[in-house]
Amino acid sequence: MANQKIIDQKAKVVEEIKEKIQNAQSVVFFEYRGLTVSETDRLRKILRDSNSEYKVYKNTLTKRALDQLNINLDEHMSGPKAIAFGTDSVAPIKALNDFAKDHQALEMKVGLVDGEIADIKMLKELASIPSREGLLSMFASGLLQHIKDFAICLDLHSKNLEEK
Repeated sequence: MANQKIIDQKAKVVEEIKEKIQNAQSVVFFEYRGLTVSETDRLRKILRDSNSEYKVYKNTLTKRALDQLNINLDEHMSGPKAIAFGTDSVAPIKALNDFAKDHQALEMKVGLVDGEIADIKMLKELASIPSREGLLSMFASGLLQHIKDFAICLDLHSKNLEEK
């Protein structure tokens, strides 16, 4: 028979996982076997810089938390997995994808983005979205082009009026 203290500890861990999933904009499950200690430390730092974190939980406890949240990821819960939790919908996905380019041992499997299950294809698409700063600069560039065209139009119109 299981010790009540151990059962209580496991219940706390399940509750912690549930809270982290509910409070995160994005959750990514990934395989990390083969990463060295220094590589995992570097990954933790990269994720921390993007306001994200990752933790490793037992699959049985993670499955219990997902079941309580009515999320079915059973086919992805075999083998050791780490879970990245992010306050931004795309930042942890981009960080993991960029890290995986240089470290073949890291492999994203599945995620939850804004409460919806995202397969590996969707995660790769989200990772290709430019950063917030990049999107804002593209937006500003688009606005400036219209202002520039308007200024040229006004200049040509004023020159046309002078000729008459």
